[in-house]
Amino acid sequence: AEKDNRSVLASICRFLDELRPRPGGEPHAELMESVADRPGHDRRYATDASKFKKMFSWSPKVSFDQGIERTVRWYLENPDWCEAVQRKGYAGERLGLSRS
Repeated sequence: AEKDNRSVLASICRFLDELRPRPGGEPHAELMESVADRPGHDRRYATDASKFKKMFSWSPKVSFDQGIERTVRWYLENPDWCEAVQRKGYAGERLGLSRS
């Protein structure tokens, strides 16, 4: 099913609420803000893998929610990597692949 930006962000916030609650217990979704559209912005953003699934006979190994949860968990468990990216120490190479 199609997912828009706000629903993806709401999923991320929900997993953050479970995995890393805010000190006062407020939901992370309270931090979401709408901003003015930038000039030339796309009218619509959406994620929907159904066309890709049909064209390539592909199916995901995990659900969308499982994938988002795994991604959020990875970022929470790898703060050193996140800090390095913020310091611009990441060269864009593909990480996390097994070398065996």
